[in-house]
Amino acid sequence: MTFQPVIPTGGLVGWRFLQRTYDAQLDSFSSSSLSERERQYFLDNIGKVQKAEDLVSDRRLLQVALGAFGLEDDINNRYFIQKVLSDGTSADDALSNRLSDGRYREFSEAFGLGPGEIRRTGLATFMEDIARDNDVSRFEIAVGESDETMRIALYAQHALVDLAGQNGSADTKWFDLMSLPPLRSMMETALGLPSSFAQLDIDRQLAVFKDRLSGVTGSDDLSQFTDEEAVAQLTDRYLARSQIAQLQSTISPAQTALILLGA
Repeated sequence: MTFQPVIPTGGLVGWRFLQRTYDAQLDSFSSSSLSERERQYFLDNIGKVQKAEDLVSDRRLLQVALGAFGLEDDINNRYFIQKVLSDGTSADDALSNRLSDGRYREFSEAFGLGPGEIRRTGLATFMEDIARDNDVSRFEIAVGESDETMRIALYAQHALVDLAGQNGSADTKWFDLMSLPPLRSMMETALGLPSSFAQLDIDRQLAVFKDRLSGVTGSDDLSQFTDEEAVAQLTDRYLARSQIAQLQSTISPAQTALILLGA
């Protein structure tokens, strides 16, 4: 039986409910027989992986490995994923460093199967973290089947905090955010930017992102999102704008205005 998360309604009301029940719902999902079997298989066998080919040749292992980074849609792209892993991340021309989606670099780095890298597949603690991250990611997918905005909001609660706490310049963090589709989508919506915004020159995008965020929070530095309250406020803004956009697609502008005035 497919796990069905409980989300009674959309928008901020649904989000508050999901926040209150998150731990219980995630535990229920993770303790299902399917989740336990896949997690145990991964932990029992990932230590045998010596090279990229070993990982991509075992579909069950690869499913968990990709799922931990939200890359589960690449499960059939074996040669591409093998190249991402075997190139590693050390060389500037490594495939993961040339891709716009930063999750591929994180994925490759996590297993350490590239030239001169320390192989991590035999490190139990690291692999347990990946198995746990896969459970979290798959739960977020289940939530997304009911409400995609909720899935993105859940992802941001850990991914945005992690990005904000990384070393590196303020601009580097912005470029990293722009390379992560879920976080980029959330930030664009929260700041009221149109979908065509991505067509601008990358440096122009950076300038607009920083200007808009500064206008909302008083700072253009993503490091502010190491504070959970700052993440919560941005998430609320994202969900509210998403809900308004959904309303505007189904009802007239006058009705939307009345709803907002009533709120």
